[in-house]
Amino acid sequence: MAKNKTTEEKIKASAREIFMKKGFSATKTRDIADLAGINLALVNYYFRSKENLYQLIMMETMQDFFSKMMSVVFQVDSSLEEKLNYMADAYIDLLLRQPDMPLFLLNEMQSNPEELANKLTSRAIIKESVLFRQLGEQLKKTGQTIHPMHFIFNLLSLIIMPFAAKPMLRAATGLKADEFEALMKERKALIPKWIMILTN
Repeated sequence: MAKNKTTEEKIKASAREIFMKKGFSATKTRDIADLAGINLALVNYYFRSKENLYQLIMMETMQDFFSKMMSVVFQVDSSLEEKLNYMADAYIDLLLRQPDMPLFLLNEMQSNPEELANKLTSRAIIKESVLFRQLGEQLKKTGQTIHPMHFIFNLLSLIIMPFAAKPMLRAATGLKADEFEALMKERKALIPKWIMILTN
């Protein structure tokens, strides 16, 4: 039996939509087959398991996102603050749409760090970016001798950590889902300001 590209893309589109709405655990393979309008056996024929399909969808989503992000960090005509604003906005929007993404990334970083790094970005790309150079220039202006990578680490931690810790944070604080989302949206504007304060 020859695989049909149209059927494969239809399955992936349906899976992407359902994973986004329900997350990995609540999604059933039958849900994907029903939305795609195909037989359940075809999902297994094309992708073998829900886990394989989920990994493919998440990796494609991350690759697409990182390619867009790289175009931003290499822009020569935008300021450091503009880049930080764009990155915070885009990352938080992605994680609000894909609530399972932090867990997926953490698992991949533990089990396949080399493969994940190779798929998403080259090793030296951040250090070669306009963003990295702008951070260095800003720190030099203020006489700070801090390595610019600390600000990259801080930026990513400030964005990703609340999503990774969301179940614990909601249980410990009693935050409702809509309250958590509202706080994350507020962070879009706050995170760039915090990073800029640290560089001044």
